[in-house]
Amino acid sequence: MRRLAAIILGVALLAGLALAQQRPIYSIEDRRSGFTFLTPETQALQNDDFSNPGLLWVDRGEQLWQTAPRNGKSCTSCHGDAARSMRGVAARYPAFAAEVGRVINLEQRINLCRGRQELPPLPYETQDLLALTAFVSRQSHGIPIDVNINGPAAQSFANGRAAYEQRRGQLDLSCAQCHEANVGARLRGEVISQGQVNGFPLYRQIWQTTASSHRMFAWCNEAVRAEPFASGSQEYVDLELYAKWRGRGLSIEAPAVRR
Repeated sequence: MRRLAAIILGVALLAGLALAQQRPIYSIEDRRSGFTFLTPETQALQNDDFSNPGLLWVDRGEQLWQTAPRNGKSCTSCHGDAARSMRGVAARYPAFAAEVGRVINLEQRINLCRGRQELPPLPYETQDLLALTAFVSRQSHGIPIDVNINGPAAQSFANGRAAYEQRRGQLDLSCAQCHEANVGARLRGEVISQGQVNGFPLYRQIWQTTASSHRMFAWCNEAVRAEPFASGSQEYVDLELYAKWRGRGLSIEAPAVRR
């Protein structure tokens, strides 16, 4: 069923792009959150702290932050009040981590901290990792993205940019062909956004759950009939760094709501 859905989506994608304008509708320097492409109803859902379903994951993350596991050490034990200690963190990740010698994202930073607590890492897309990531990201709500792409992060950034521009899959399409060349065009009734990642982790209505940016990358890969990388892979971390840089200056919205 997943393969059939990917084929149907791929055919729709080709048909939509064939009808799209051949020039950018928005300059990439005119950076726009995916929020601006939503219907008023979905925008209202994201903005309502009582109705936004992603906030259920934030609440769960707060519980995990404060709960001491079997070793007696909670996140609070080291970091104290998250509203203060985590303010701005999500706006700076992915970032180079000297202790592992590579660029990592926020989920991987959380798992490194769990290692210091002598706890096993949380697998990608599990509810607890999504919850902790959503909670930490929420503390940066409204702060502009400002990732570092220089120094030891430069190669990761270059890899991410190359991946973004590379054609792939049986449909021979790149990320840039949708999210730069055809922004604002319609694809089967949907408006093509800039593909910004300032809202992750976000609640996606068609999935009825909160998800990471890596799940969205994999979904797009499947749409063009390309083999996706594993969530948490360095390929996707590098792509996440580049995608985050593309949205520099946009405010963190997590948890956003998308269709």
